[in-house]
Amino acid sequence: MSRTTEFVLGLLGGIIGVFAAFFALLIGGVDAAFSSDGSSDITGLGWFAIIFSIVGIVGASMVKGKTRLAGILMIISAIGGLISISMFYLVSAILLLIAGLMAVFKKNKKATT
Repeated sequence: MSRTTEFVLGLLGGIIGVFAAFFALLIGGVDAAFSSDGSSDITGLGWFAIIFSIVGIVGASMVKGKTRLAGILMIISAIGGLISISMFYLVSAILLLIAGLMAVFKKNKKATT
């Protein structure tokens, strides 16, 4: 069965998540520049969001071979990224969550010959 929908949604979610994480890193850098101690928690959370986005992209690339594992990876990526950088990751989390749930719960049709 073709899993093109899950692949495309997961890939888009991961790519948008990487851009959102870089935006969070930018905000964290500005916050660190203006803070009194020269550091920011947002920067660390942005790096975690990049890791979760990469996990989502890996899950999307695995969706045609190991469907359930790929779905679980995309769901973990959606939840982890949303916890990391909240609203920056919202669009990406929605895409990854839909793709992950489709990969986990969609049944394969048997080919008739």
